[in-house]
Amino acid sequence: MNICETISDLRNRLKTAGRIAFVPTMGNLHDGHISLMHQARQQGDCVVASIFVNRLQFRPGEDFERYPRTFEADCQRLRAADVDVLFFPDETEMYPQPQRYHVEPPVEHDQILEGEFRPGHFRGVATVVTKLFNIVQPQVALFGSKDYQQLMVIRNLVADLALPITIIAGDTVRAEDGLALSSRNGYLTAAERAEAPRLYRLLSDMRQAILRGERDYAKLEQHVAETLREHGWRPDYVAVREKLGLQLPSAHESGLVILAAALLGSTRLIDNLEV
Repeated sequence: MNICETISDLRNRLKTAGRIAFVPTMGNLHDGHISLMHQARQQGDCVVASIFVNRLQFRPGEDFERYPRTFEADCQRLRAADVDVLFFPDETEMYPQPQRYHVEPPVEHDQILEGEFRPGHFRGVATVVTKLFNIVQPQVALFGSKDYQQLMVIRNLVADLALPITIIAGDTVRAEDGLALSSRNGYLTAAERAEAPRLYRLLSDMRQAILRGERDYAKLEQHVAETLREHGWRPDYVAVREKLGLQLPSAHESGLVILAAALLGSTRLIDNLEV
């Protein structure tokens, strides 16, 4: 595996790479990331991963400084997954001067759900992803479905800007007890880790209720939020939305997704289930 720390080195390495499949990450890799690497292997001649903890998508007071950085272990996992190239820039390489131009998602995508509780987050995501796409110039890019709203934002970004990139979503990878894998799971204490799968179980029950015909979504959302609070969680939202634009369900909706975010101790967990 080639490790490129500068944009110029990466571009030189990729001049004759053929069809590029790209998986951007912030490192601290888990099986969900590695699943995307294996999918990428089926999509391109050259698999490129990136590791960059992007300051632009963190709000003041969030976990930018303590976000787990595990470069050596990540490299071992990427080599085992047959990744060809790792792009590992530092902040000076990605932002040689303060970023003056930004990609702004529309209000209806940016200021709901995650965006309501993390203002500016998707502006930072959209900006760094666009920059990475310009640097790597892949034909295919892969993202996990656990960050469902992020995936929607990136798909719409690619469509609106006519970028010649196919976006592929990887299924959420879960532990045996149902907890969605996340780099932030490592923040959980042993007691919190034992409690954490409750979120998935509640969303699964909610999904079954909808499939059985329940259409009082507000009642379902309230029940899940209250149950979480009873067990020590602090939910930000539990929401049933239409899949495509994550707006409130309409009479003509063609597919639903349940999304939730909640704090367990000091760790914020998110999850979703399509219906």
